[in-house]
Amino acid sequence: MKILVAGGAGYIGSHTVNALLGEGFDVVIFDDFSTGKRDLVLGGTVIEGDLMDAAAVRKAFRSHDVGAVLHFASLIQVGESYRDPQRYYRHNLGTSMNLLETMLEAGIKRFIFSSSAAVYGIPQRQPITEDHPINPCNPYGMTKSMVERVLQDYDRAYGLRFVSLRYFNASGADPDGRLGEMHYPETHLIPNILLSILRKKPALGVFGTDFPTPDGSAVRDYIHVTDLAAAHVLAVRSLLEDKPSEFINLGTSMGYSVLEVIRAAERVTGKPVPYEILPRREGDVPVLLASREKAERILGWTPRLSDIETILRTAWAWHRKSV
Repeated sequence: MKILVAGGAGYIGSHTVNALLGEGFDVVIFDDFSTGKRDLVLGGTVIEGDLMDAAAVRKAFRSHDVGAVLHFASLIQVGESYRDPQRYYRHNLGTSMNLLETMLEAGIKRFIFSSSAAVYGIPQRQPITEDHPINPCNPYGMTKSMVERVLQDYDRAYGLRFVSLRYFNASGADPDGRLGEMHYPETHLIPNILLSILRKKPALGVFGTDFPTPDGSAVRDYIHVTDLAAAHVLAVRSLLEDKPSEFINLGTSMGYSVLEVIRAAERVTGKPVPYEILPRREGDVPVLLASREKAERILGWTPRLSDIETILRTAWAWHRKSV
């Protein structure tokens, strides 16, 4: 039995493929390499194909004895989803529906979905638990919540078991230095801090210092990508043991403000971070923290590398090597 990883050449997908291979799984990577990077493929069988092409997906399932599917292949930029919602609805929903339809045709009923804290929208309480109301406030988050709704219906109607993992702020890089973050354009805070230090990007923009937080900058829950990958392996094992479908947050329940991350980066790198204060962005909330209780209880998962210094140290090693 093989594990098919859609989007396995992307940031989180490639780290998860590496973790699966390390645990002895036989992995098939399905990726069109539109955003995924060939340099991030360290093993497994690679199929270059487009998830919007149902025939290509069907062929992949016919060619391999697939027992479970992990789906990472989505568009992820919140700002772009505001500007071009049609692209996000067409891609994120279309790829998911093609994948699920061909899975059912092939009799494959174990599915791990790469979801997001964006499904919650503006938080009503902190830390956010999985029973928090679902009220996404951007098209990106809406596409994730719509796929989650489909998964619930497919579980009820067809017995398709799933684990939907709602990420908070994925960050860091493989501690061995073989994998890291390669988004173009890059919109995430930590790589933008490091790229600013390396003079590969202009001064960092800090969007708002008037939030109701201790230093006025927004607080987020950062989770090391290797810890994320480990949670996916545990989710696969859970489904292989025929455990029920679940929605599970992946975060640390701890938060760091933007200015705290900048100061930590200066400590780790020994270099000043060039930045400028800009107005708040529309839709930004002061604090986003995940409850990790369910991940610990259901999956037996504990983050091991998600302190901010380890996140920054591994990311810094990756970016220095890669630029």
